[in-house]
Amino acid sequence: MPEIRVVGTEDGTYTVYRGTEVVAAGLTHSQADAVAAELGAAGRAP
Repeated sequence: MPEIRVVGTEDGTYTVYRGTEVVAAGLTHSQADAVAAELGAAGRAP
């Protein structure tokens, strides 16, 4: 499964990546963390 990353941008928002694919952009840090956690949980579902 591709790596899930949260990356800060120059404008102070955050982008969530799954591998090289952008999943969500323009988020606050807490929103980005929530998306990353949800994607990680979805990847572990049976």
